[in-house]
Amino acid sequence: MKINFCSLLFVLFFAVQPLFAQQPKPLYQSETLQIEQLSPNTFVHVSYLSTDDFGKVACNGMLVIHEGEALVFDTPADNEASKELIAWLETNQKVKVKGVVATHFHDDCVGGLDAFHAQSIPSFGSLKTNSLAKAEGNLVPENGFEEQLILEVGGLEVLIRFLGEGHTRDNVVAYVPADQVLFGGCLIKEVGAGVGFLGDANTADWSETVTKVKSTFSDVRTVIPGHGKVGDAELLDFTIRLFGGK
Repeated sequence: MKINFCSLLFVLFFAVQPLFAQQPKPLYQSETLQIEQLSPNTFVHVSYLSTDDFGKVACNGMLVIHEGEALVFDTPADNEASKELIAWLETNQKVKVKGVVATHFHDDCVGGLDAFHAQSIPSFGSLKTNSLAKAEGNLVPENGFEEQLILEVGGLEVLIRFLGEGHTRDNVVAYVPADQVLFGGCLIKEVGAGVGFLGDANTADWSETVTKVKSTFSDVRTVIPGHGKVGDAELLDFTIRLFGGK
């Protein structure tokens, strides 16, 4: 049987194309910060936190950029990386940063708040997050909300919801309906991950909470975990199973 070489190349190209689509080239990369675009309006930012138990840990956050405005979900791990992110948004993307939202009270969410406050950028956290951050001696967001907040960025809505305890007592998630992108933060694990830090966790409720996230945002296409690789709804299913659910 004869094989047409050109036809073979055509088949191979389209076979591997999805792999490249899932591994976008960073728009920005330095030793302390990386930024990748995931959809028309959403991006993931990655910074690095030094920990006693797990060493240097890569931490994910989300950016939503639309019509000249931006929202940041979880600060980079420290003020220097946060200044770097703000500069990229304002200089490279030429957008106004409307606010930063902390999805829970740990340093990988609030560690760079001073850099945002120095630029008079409003910060938001749930009332639980703000209370826990203060008690922990961490930086505290300026504005609080109960269990739900809707923010707009260039007319695009982003939903922030508390749906139950898991990684912490205050963990919230953020959803961009227009792009069907969910930022799960540390409530959601990358596929294949271990349970991670459990010092402030509610492992009994974790699976049920993620089940609520899955049913609330049933049309989700892209899921950003707090650490590790971005994926799809399988990250929700994996996290549910990891903590004893089905």
